[in-house]
Amino acid sequence: MQFTTQIPIPKSNSPIDYNSKMVSLGSCFAVNMAEKLDFFKFQNTCNPFGILFHPLAIEKLIRFVVSGKQFTEEDVFFHNERWHSFDAHSDLSAANKEDLLTSLNTIREATKKQLLEASHIIVTYGTSWVYRALESNEIVANCHKVPQKQFAKELLSIATIKESIANTIQLIQSVNPEAKFIFTVSPVRHIKDGFVENQLSKAHLISALHGAFDSRLSTFTYFPSYEIMMDELRDYRFYNEDMLHPSSVAVDYIWERFKETNIAETAYETMDAVATIQKSVQHRPFNPASESHKKFETNLQGKIAKMVSQYSFMKF
Repeated sequence: MQFTTQIPIPKSNSPIDYNSKMVSLGSCFAVNMAEKLDFFKFQNTCNPFGILFHPLAIEKLIRFVVSGKQFTEEDVFFHNERWHSFDAHSDLSAANKEDLLTSLNTIREATKKQLLEASHIIVTYGTSWVYRALESNEIVANCHKVPQKQFAKELLSIATIKESIANTIQLIQSVNPEAKFIFTVSPVRHIKDGFVENQLSKAHLISALHGAFDSRLSTFTYFPSYEIMMDELRDYRFYNEDMLHPSSVAVDYIWERFKETNIAETAYETMDAVATIQKSVQHRPFNPASESHKKFETNLQGKIAKMVSQYSFMKF
């Protein structure tokens, strides 16, 4: 008996395998998926500038990376005893201005190399709502708890988002024309914007993505994370206690749908072997000095050595 209506998802024509190199960008759900890729030891970089929620923030930082922009004192500000950049997440903020600028420029340089080498770019959009700094008239990626009166809240139009998607793709293709793109919309509910406003925000993102998609060009594929959460997992038991973020069960389920449609079947055997090693690494023995545990450790190190001999980039 079938208790859900499963969303049909076509298999990717350019699936991910262990030769693939990925750059994941976007909302906190991008981090959820990147953690799965990391667990299975794929070659993946996630949000080098921190979590980014809306399309214009992602586009702007890609533009900075591709153009080789140098971050200077004009790009940072001091607030609540720390230095911040409106274009990066607060995880990068620092107590020292020079440290922040060095970090931003180092990350920009490293991200350029990652974009050049990437086989897949995975972009997760979270919201269409943005904040414009009144003093500079610039849309920011993060407000860093600056008083809200210093910003104007706006909803990005479908046309603006569609243009931003096209710009983001064009910028990356200008340095890496072979990169494949996977776009998705985060299933996290941004209820602080309002219930109706959250739905409107997601609708703008989905409409823009489908408007930008051209099957004849196969520029990118769309993975329906939001739709899976809203339809296949239509129950509050699939949310965390905040009733906003998908639970670990929901993340696992969405990952499985992603795996079966976007990861090559030839990678499954290696994924299973990696998962076995990962679980063994996390094992905590009752008696570390016992003979059985010593044999367990020897066996584990043999498995790791064999895996690393095949895939030198893996670290356990």
